[in-house]
Amino acid sequence: MRQVNGSFGPDAPVYVISVAAELAGMHPQTLRQYDRLGIVSPGRTSGRGRRYSMRDIQMLRQVQRLSQEEGINLAGIKRILELEDEVEQLREQVFHLANELEAARRAVTRRTRAPEASPVRGELVRRTRVTVFDTAEIPPPGQEDRGGPEGNRGHRG
Repeated sequence: MRQVNGSFGPDAPVYVISVAAELAGMHPQTLRQYDRLGIVSPGRTSGRGRRYSMRDIQMLRQVQRLSQEEGINLAGIKRILELEDEVEQLREQVFHLANELEAARRAVTRRTRAPEASPVRGELVRRTRVTVFDTAEIPPPGQEDRGGPEGNRGHRG
């Protein structure tokens, strides 16, 4: 159930039940029944009055068509509408995920460019300094390594 607010557009709940029923070609009592069943849930005023949007009216027309022309019962219509809403949400999620994936691919491409290429403005450049320590034993002063496996042993100088 949506609350009535000051927005305009196809989702703006502006039509009272009598006007919405006339625009949808239905009796107001039918709209009340659909609301109770959760098939089409209009916005509400602070006084709990129903307010229908143009999107609600289009949905009411779709419910009427499915019922009268296709012979689908109200439980089936409710399920169809739920599935259509779920499909729309999933499409939106796929759209956003595809955009995120493309952005990640672009970022990877920028990071794997040749090192001589200059970074894109605003791109984070990470530099790493490597220090290598020689862990071999250091001979005492005055005893340089003479080479070979014996090293300094046996040498008299």
